[in-house]
Amino acid sequence: MGFCTKRNLLLSTCVIQLIVTVWRQVFDFLGYMWGPILANFFQIIFVIFGFFGVCQYRAKYTIAYSVWCFFWCCWNIFVICFYLDVGILDKESSLLNLGTGSVSWWESNGPGCKPVFHVNLTTIETVPPWLPPRPNSVTDCVILYHHLEALQASIHVALSILGLIFGISICKSLLEEDDSFDFMGALESKTPQHLALQPIINK
Repeated sequence: MGFCTKRNLLLSTCVIQLIVTVWRQVFDFLGYMWGPILANFFQIIFVIFGFFGVCQYRAKYTIAYSVWCFFWCCWNIFVICFYLDVGILDKESSLLNLGTGSVSWWESNGPGCKPVFHVNLTTIETVPPWLPPRPNSVTDCVILYHHLEALQASIHVALSILGLIFGISICKSLLEEDDSFDFMGALESKTPQHLALQPIINK
């Protein structure tokens, strides 16, 4: 696979990552999920780093993007485990909302979902005014919110793996080119006294 092909693949991966992350960020804001909001913010920054690094042939930016892809993959694996209640993780806990009591926006607004609210003045008074009330039950969902969140995180895992593979490959190519340029520069910087001149003998 040529360098240009790998470069185009990584640029395409970065664009897709940026689109799906902004999409995810919008719905995390709607659900007041502050943990994912912060993580998405860093993801957007490092994807821009990666895109800029590949466009400008900057190895350091591409390395930073590749390292972040590893952490982003780990974060999304954690999100999958969280929403699927793997091990000691519980999707009803406050790990992702940072103690605000908010839940995924998709819980009440997923495909086909019909939330049911029971009016309870005590419950309403305990809910912060900026936080949307949580339904007592949700019915007729085509896909449950925790499965939807896990699916969304799985897409990010797949994209981060692709970004990591292409990023490492391009970093290797860029570093090899830098080494070759340094070698040529070292030859050009030598003074005439350091160059071995061979006499030309005309026959």
